[in-house]
Amino acid sequence: MRGRLRIVGIGPGDPSVRTFRAVEAIKESEVVVGYETYIGLIKDLLEGKEVIPAKMRQEIFRAEISISKALEGRKVALVSDGDPNVYGMAPLVFELMAKRGVEVDVEVVPGVTAALAAAAKLGAPLGSDFAVINLSDLLTPREAIIRRVKAAAEADFVLVFYNPIDSGLTKAALEVVRSVRGDSTPVGLVKNAYRQREEVRITALGEVDMDWIDMRTTIIVGNSETFTWRGYLITPRGYSNKYRL
Repeated sequence: MRGRLRIVGIGPGDPSVRTFRAVEAIKESEVVVGYETYIGLIKDLLEGKEVIPAKMRQEIFRAEISISKALEGRKVALVSDGDPNVYGMAPLVFELMAKRGVEVDVEVVPGVTAALAAAAKLGAPLGSDFAVINLSDLLTPREAIIRRVKAAAEADFVLVFYNPIDSGLTKAALEVVRSVRGDSTPVGLVKNAYRQREEVRITALGEVDMDWIDMRTTIIVGNSETFTWRGYLITPRGYSNKYRL
């Protein structure tokens, strides 16, 4: 009997922003695999299922056990917070299958990624082109991260920073942006978006409180057109260049 593997994005955490397909995929599964924190976010969907939690940095184990269970004929849901394609489990699973020549009935179920969740809390900061950069140097060299930050800053993208785990690297990245865009550039900081203890701050690039930022924080830095209004961060789409608003 052929099993199947669903790589499921559960969104930022709150049940209200799960997709219908994500809930359906988890309910249909027999086995649920995921980082223990993510498992805790979906405990209301786990009754009667085999649950395989994993610690941080056990991504390869999660991918391998999910593929193995599917090959045994089980219906498996491998969960990621946010979206599985955005620093989630989907790339690793497909890479393993490709390198090992494994064929599994697989589906990626999209979810609300941190950039979109944080943007919703800030107003409308992603109205124009934006770049998402992971500030974790666990898998990407620091030099490559800083090089990408500089290129994106000079290209005037709105910047979304994920995983600001290392305060030194985060500070260095923001300094690079500040050197290009200046101290007054608007910045939105969202901690625990759609989770307990959610906090939202809007500040300027020259006034960011580095001590407040942790790995649960998503940072959105505006481009040259981004402005603040009544507690919102707004990046124009460009309509005022063509129409009278």
